[in-house]
Amino acid sequence: MAQQAPAWVVPVMRAGYSARALVYTVVGSLALAAAIDGGSAEGTTGALADLKSEPFGVALLWVIAIGLLAYAVWRFIAAALDLERRGDDSSGLFARGGLVVTGLIHAALGVSVGSLAMGRSGGGGDSGAQDWTARLMQLPYGKWIAAAIAAGIIGAGIYYIHKGMARKYERTMRVTPTTRKLDPALMAGFVAQGTLIAIVGALLGYAALTADPSEAGGIGAALDQVRSAPFGRVALGVIAVGVLGFALENLVEARYRIVPARSGGEVETLAARAKAKAKAKAEETARAAQR
Repeated sequence: MAQQAPAWVVPVMRAGYSARALVYTVVGSLALAAAIDGGSAEGTTGALADLKSEPFGVALLWVIAIGLLAYAVWRFIAAALDLERRGDDSSGLFARGGLVVTGLIHAALGVSVGSLAMGRSGGGGDSGAQDWTARLMQLPYGKWIAAAIAAGIIGAGIYYIHKGMARKYERTMRVTPTTRKLDPALMAGFVAQGTLIAIVGALLGYAALTADPSEAGGIGAALDQVRSAPFGRVALGVIAVGVLGFALENLVEARYRIVPARSGGEVETLAARAKAKAKAKAEETARAAQR
């Protein structure tokens, strides 16, 4: 039986989503600037490194680092206590495993951002991705391990796209005038983020197949791939707006997201509202057919 969420989980969750909103606001803004002026797009770590030179940049980096670590803690606790009511069957355990993976990713990013704030190299970005890919390929069966990881990353990207298109995020989003108005932007944000993640996975997969670690890269490389395509600056602009939409989605989640194991079903979500409207429409259609 899933446990009741402790009260402190909610502010930790909100801090985590707020930090992600800041991260993707910086990344999306720099990508949009690159689309407009034709410059090079920055990945997550590169964008945050640029932030350090701004007024109060170091303080903001610390806020982001702590928030990302808070988000990681939230994901770990949500998986352990099943705070999102995923269940203990195979699909539920798979979903909870995904929470652990995203927690680990954001914990690593939080540590990297903290290192940037302390004046050290974050070890991230495209060169970081190339370095760990090279080390991975030196292992026995490293090429196939890298290919498997690439497939997982592509799968994660597809999942984000599906989550946006199917509006799966509505399951934990409280109904308010704001969330109803912003729903299309939230969907577009998930699709854009999923597209970038899938491109990162494809770059890693190509690096594995060609045994060339230099082909691997992070978000910055993915954005550069978009820019180098036909009509790339237009496509990069669209993706950049989508990334800003994902930043908005995280900000909305920071404010309006619920923890199912704490709300107890007492708070109406966008998904519950849509389901009720669909049921009412079906009943109305059935009554009209009987007349």
